[in-house]
Amino acid sequence: MADLKLSDISEKMRDIDFTMLSTRTSDGAIAARPMSNNRQVDYDGDSYFFTCDDTGTVKDISSDPNVGLGFQAKSGLLNMKPFFIAVEGKAELIKDKGQFAEHWTKDLDAWFKEGIDTPGLTMVKVRATRIHYWDGYDEGEIKLAKGAANDRETEAAR
Repeated sequence: MADLKLSDISEKMRDIDFTMLSTRTSDGAIAARPMSNNRQVDYDGDSYFFTCDDTGTVKDISSDPNVGLGFQAKSGLLNMKPFFIAVEGKAELIKDKGQFAEHWTKDLDAWFKEGIDTPGLTMVKVRATRIHYWDGYDEGEIKLAKGAANDRETEAAR
């Protein structure tokens, strides 16, 4: 078993831009869609994504905030080991422009033409409760408490 800490996970996420965000629909099905973390990879257990309030993502999270994120790092090049991350967490829908500005990057302007003033803009914050990872042939798990991000790492399974 691997023995990675949250800071190790953050380092390995540097080159991962997209995740699959999975939600549960009103009829119980699982829906997944690609979301960009906008290269904000100083990962502390919280992930932030932008969408609009008329999407299935927002509808699903409004009904059930339990979500999953799936990440895959580059592998195969120059003998790089594969690296996968599965995150379980609780999603929160944020409508505050001040918080938008904290997480906004210029790349988002291509998707949201009016920037943080885009009508219906919604930020999805996912607070991880459990992270399971596979680092080559090794795997491990980090469980996170519900407190402040820097104090959240509580246990690493070996």
